[in-house]
Amino acid sequence: MSDPLLQPFQLKHLTLRNRVFSSAHEPAYGEGGMPTDRYRLYHEERAKGGVALTMTAGSAVVARDSPPAFGNLHAFDDAIVPWIQRLTDGVHEHGAACMIQITHLGRRAGWSQDDWLPIVAPSPIREPAHRGHPKEAEDWDIDRIIADYADAAERMAAGGMDGIEIQSYGHFFDTWWSPATNTRDDEFGGLIEAQMAVPMQILRAVRDRVGPEFILGLRMAVDEANPAGLGCERGLEILRHIDDADLIDFVNVIRGHIDSDAALAEVIPLHGSPSAPHLDFAGEVRSTTDLAILHASKIDDVATARFGIAEGKLDMVGMTRAQIADPHLVNKIRDGKESTIRPCVGATYCLDRIYEAGEALCIHNPATGREATMPHEVSPAEVPKRVVVVGAGPGGLEAARVAGERGHEVVVFDAMPRAGGQIRLATRNKRRIDLIGIIDWRLSELDRLGVSVHLGTVADRDTVLALEPDVVVIATGGSPQLPPLEAGHELVSTAWDVIAGDVRPKGRVLLYDDDGTHHAMTAAELLAESGVDLEIVTPERMYGVDVGGMNAVAYARAVNEADVRITLHQRVVSVARQGDDLVVQVGSDHSSVRHERRVDHVIVAHGTEPEADVYFELKADSSNRGAVDYGALIDGRPQTLAANPDGKYQLFRIGDAVESRNIHAAIYDALRLVKDL
Repeated sequence: MSDPLLQPFQLKHLTLRNRVFSSAHEPAYGEGGMPTDRYRLYHEERAKGGVALTMTAGSAVVARDSPPAFGNLHAFDDAIVPWIQRLTDGVHEHGAACMIQITHLGRRAGWSQDDWLPIVAPSPIREPAHRGHPKEAEDWDIDRIIADYADAAERMAAGGMDGIEIQSYGHFFDTWWSPATNTRDDEFGGLIEAQMAVPMQILRAVRDRVGPEFILGLRMAVDEANPAGLGCERGLEILRHIDDADLIDFVNVIRGHIDSDAALAEVIPLHGSPSAPHLDFAGEVRSTTDLAILHASKIDDVATARFGIAEGKLDMVGMTRAQIADPHLVNKIRDGKESTIRPCVGATYCLDRIYEAGEALCIHNPATGREATMPHEVSPAEVPKRVVVVGAGPGGLEAARVAGERGHEVVVFDAMPRAGGQIRLATRNKRRIDLIGIIDWRLSELDRLGVSVHLGTVADRDTVLALEPDVVVIATGGSPQLPPLEAGHELVSTAWDVIAGDVRPKGRVLLYDDDGTHHAMTAAELLAESGVDLEIVTPERMYGVDVGGMNAVAYARAVNEADVRITLHQRVVSVARQGDDLVVQVGSDHSSVRHERRVDHVIVAHGTEPEADVYFELKADSSNRGAVDYGALIDGRPQTLAANPDGKYQLFRIGDAVESRNIHAAIYDALRLVKDL
């Protein structure tokens, strides 16, 4: 029996080679609003990897008063057409279809960007997530924005796109027909026909401009899952009106609303959430219409995707984050190599990076978004070498995997009885258990590649040198370090102690977060769930400053439900013992005033310090004395420094063995240092 995922699908005149697509999302790789080479190579990689359709942009903005809040492409600019043509040519060359999502962001933006124009919406109702106060759209706003949609659609068609998807959840287009965002009492308010008037005019204008044969669809919240918003019954009625008018060819089903981080996390769930939570709903929509049904929402494993197609719930299944993790996913299904698919672990580092740092990155595939310099498939080396890796955390296992793919003889040591490093610790929070996929996949790949892994083995200088290595990679990670205190270091425990279960505080607990990362927030979540009387103190102006908004949602829920107190702009100065109490002096960078807390336990989070003794033991006899050519590292070129002519091996250290960083940094270190060995 043929695989349902590999069956072709006919969408109007377009034959899609299988049932897997990558849904519209904005990786923020453009330059000046143009999809330049980084953007193009990102989508080409999916086409090379076998996807049937890659939907670009999330979304391309159609007008200047829709400022690019997410690094959006500029669909309003004629200059984009040749860039779009290069993008579509590149995708088509590898056998995939290419479409684009266009939008006017409406209230989902900020006025203080780009041209400093007012944001506009059907009604002047503020969107919490972006905090702007939109003006109520006037007649001339409506007329020009309708024209802007049509102009943008024409540009996309001129650039060779196979179709266009109009974004219809939380943006200008659909806020007209949602009761939560349209409270007008003029000809555009009240009855459903009136509230649909502007979206229908946009669809007709676009259809008139691109012609009847061009593929046009909606990515639509058919149910906003919001008591004040669009319900399922009304959403299906709207969809029937549009279908009856013969204006669109497909609907990409969304369920939920996106006007806050908490709401967005229901539309785009992360780890700890149920798999494919809206798949059945998409199937219900499919049963009511002859339109092609597309859907993507945490369908991150092949079995679930296959089920969605086989059971007739979908015509095309979106595996977007799964292909951020492994853009060659479809080819691996086709070639019977599903076990080698790099899994999406639901960390949603990709989305949080867009908001926090302006680019999408996968937590454990550093080649994604770096296709110009980093390979998704590692090529064999001309001359095999002997490589020793010390440390079996994510960075060490990646170094071993890449060296193994190169054909080198690889040996891995780790002092712990199980591989995983700090990821093993992070998964003590059961909500984050899927992170173990980062480790399990690499261990499976090392087994396939014949790499020797020695756990429960301390590798000192003599152990390493006895193997006569050509290359040594030190990935020994770090240990928790204490924050600077005037006194009382011996009276505190670390967030690691709490997460590992070595310390189980009772009573009054003060958690001092001088780190702002997942370690501190995970400790806070576990403490909150344990029932202690918890206060979190941080010197930052927000809690969890280095954790993105999507990941922050579950942490915020946990501390809110436990009525945890959060104190900002304060730092712990000292801790002292007085009887049964710990007396904590709390101060601020903003004032000389100090306050006192009396608690039973003080927990601190201040990042890690490197565990790098073996690196320094090996440094003197290495050919590069541990030095890294940063120019070559950045450009993706081989490391050729030779500071010591008598050196016997190259020596590198990566990840937290260098300094306190994160999972992605460790894995990226490993790939770019080892890929050319």
